[in-house]
Amino acid sequence: MLDTATLRVAFGVVGFCVVVLFWGVTYRTTRSSYARWWCVSLTLFLVSATLFLFNGTSAQVVANPLGNTLAVAGATGVWVAARSLRGGTVPTWQLAALPGPVLVASFVDDPANDIWSGGAFYLAGMAIALGLSTLELTASLRQPVLPGADRPQMRFAVTSLAVVSGLMAVFYALRTIAFVVVGPDGEIFRTAFGSPATTLLTMVLLVVVTFSMSELSHEQQTSELREQATHDGLTGLLNRSEFLRRADDVFAAGGSGVLMVADLDGFKTLNDTRGHAAGDRALICFASACRAVTEGDGLVGRLGGDEFALLLTDGDRAEETADRISQLFVASANVGVDSGELTPTISFGIAPVDAAVGVKDTIVRADVALYQAKAAGRDRVFRYDGATGAL
Repeated sequence: MLDTATLRVAFGVVGFCVVVLFWGVTYRTTRSSYARWWCVSLTLFLVSATLFLFNGTSAQVVANPLGNTLAVAGATGVWVAARSLRGGTVPTWQLAALPGPVLVASFVDDPANDIWSGGAFYLAGMAIALGLSTLELTASLRQPVLPGADRPQMRFAVTSLAVVSGLMAVFYALRTIAFVVVGPDGEIFRTAFGSPATTLLTMVLLVVVTFSMSELSHEQQTSELREQATHDGLTGLLNRSEFLRRADDVFAAGGSGVLMVADLDGFKTLNDTRGHAAGDRALICFASACRAVTEGDGLVGRLGGDEFALLLTDGDRAEETADRISQLFVASANVGVDSGELTPTISFGIAPVDAAVGVKDTIVRADVALYQAKAAGRDRVFRYDGATGAL
């Protein structure tokens, strides 16, 4: 059987080739977060494996603790990569939550004479990071909105990665238990959980990652492009074309409710007196207020400029919804604003959903009510009435 050093060198050579190919082809083509984090993780694993080759030399006192720390940091990167598939991010402090204690424990122990200095922390850190990765990948499979989740090759790629990640998490958990119970010199630990078995299992993970990288990175890139094509870049709300398309589907299906058009009162004055940055901030605050109040119930989009549209299923509470949005918007827009500076209010126009009328004509009706609200003094909510124009 191959010795540990030979296996580590083989893993290093294969891993280096994979990193170069991932970075030069997959990441540079897709620029996906998933590909970037896997490249970072594999690089950390390679450096860690290289440092472990110094075991038994005078450099062991530094190389071994750093090897432990970088290996756990690489596993943490695997978690971040998995999390990116659902669009999630990880705060900076969480990136150091596992490698930090491993670094301290490995140096505080006896790294000059013991290659397993801080071993329990190292093994536990690997188990936790890989376990978190497995949970993220499993959640991606369960999440209905996962981009491309209905495609067989996408599900197979994520499933394969989740299975291997889960097996490695279990392996490292059992390895931690064996380390604590029988020690690194115990027969069970050396036979079932020693470095040769670990290196071989890591190479299996490398094979699965190589298979899944292209598919998952491409899907993430496609998802990001789809997001850019359907959402407003400033507010994150649906853009005009996507809002109209989705609203048209609701109308065609005979949906009920109301369509509201909202406009920031005095927005031009705000831009002229306080600058475009203040205007952008007001738009962002209004978008956040809409999301917070509607909580995914209905559609919210930016039609253009300072005009927004909301399609709500509960038409009876439209006025109440508009009032809550206005209150939350004014409260958030006033944060950090000096007393006496202009903060815009909101005017709303409401029109009932009518499949016979269509989306665009319903927006025209809501606009009629909106203009009536502005003519009446602004900061009001008016409902369209075909007989008089608005109530």
